[in-house]
Amino acid sequence: MTETYHRIMHRDSRNLNFIESGSVDLIVTSPPYPMIEMWDETFTELNPVIKHALSEEDGYKAFELMHLELDKVWSELYRVLRSGGIMCINIGDATRSLGKRFRLYPNGARILSKLVHLKFDVLPKILWRKSTNSPTKFMGSGMLPAGAYVTLEHEYILILRKGEKRPFLSDTEKKIRHESSYFWEERNKWFSDMWEWDVGSVSQELTQESLRDRSGAFPFELPYRLINMYSVKGDCVLDPFLGTGTTSLAALSSCRSSIGIEIDEGFSNMIAELLCSCLEQANSYISERLAQHTRFIEQYELKKGKPKYINETYGFPVITRQELKLGYNSIQSIELNNSKNAETIHAVYYDDPSVICNPQYTQKDLF
Repeated sequence: MTETYHRIMHRDSRNLNFIESGSVDLIVTSPPYPMIEMWDETFTELNPVIKHALSEEDGYKAFELMHLELDKVWSELYRVLRSGGIMCINIGDATRSLGKRFRLYPNGARILSKLVHLKFDVLPKILWRKSTNSPTKFMGSGMLPAGAYVTLEHEYILILRKGEKRPFLSDTEKKIRHESSYFWEERNKWFSDMWEWDVGSVSQELTQESLRDRSGAFPFELPYRLINMYSVKGDCVLDPFLGTGTTSLAALSSCRSSIGIEIDEGFSNMIAELLCSCLEQANSYISERLAQHTRFIEQYELKKGKPKYINETYGFPVITRQELKLGYNSIQSIELNNSKNAETIHAVYYDDPSVICNPQYTQKDLF
């Protein structure tokens, strides 16, 4: 039986002593951004001196104090990540006026500095460009020099590895790796250093205004890509700043287990409800990936002729030998188990990836 488990814990990620060292395969997260006002309260609860620095309009001091709290999390993440494991961090720089001083606060650079100190290997990063056509997006003096400012329309996805490249040595490990592969055209898109889509395209709506104010939820596609890029089926994915649960949703949809840590208990019901009700959405996403591939192949054949290889799971053409055994397991059932300190979601999948569970598509429609 193919199954995954998803633990949702309401804890402080500065201390992850309940997670065994080297037990996590992949980390995907987006922390609260220092010097973005919506997260001031979060940081001042961790260290009251930050509030004083802000009231004194000492931006650089507040910036460093906020990052010192995040540093404690990065140290813990280095410990729990396996050798060869990958960590992906979505972070944006901040712009802010304190008193008469307008400044940029370079969150990405500050975090990288700490991670290099911890001995992470820095890999090429991704720029997530969040395009906007708003006529009010410009900052500063508008058309008058020299007080206008460049607008920030991108965030970073920092990518790091702990130690040497992850080995896949046994026949079982190699088999799972090949079954977890992605399509050639997905690889060309995902491994570009520039991703671009609308920042508003999150996977769920926040119905409570107070939760919306405390959430910086990224779109489902972001953790979904990263999880499929840097892990294999059955791996454990950790998000120490889970927020509304998007990373756990992406892991469940990808046949990976997950651990989600969130200090704000206000998100508890939302996360559990999201994961327990995602079966149809997750299976639809798998079906759409397959449908997108068949549409790509149709266009490819018109321009270049029939591809050389046939995928063994679905029987459709693929471009490379590495795609021969790929297959995505549809979800059969999802169950919530409550305990004193955590919620655990148990997902069971169809062992045969050729089983496609989505009322919108049939195998005839796809292939």
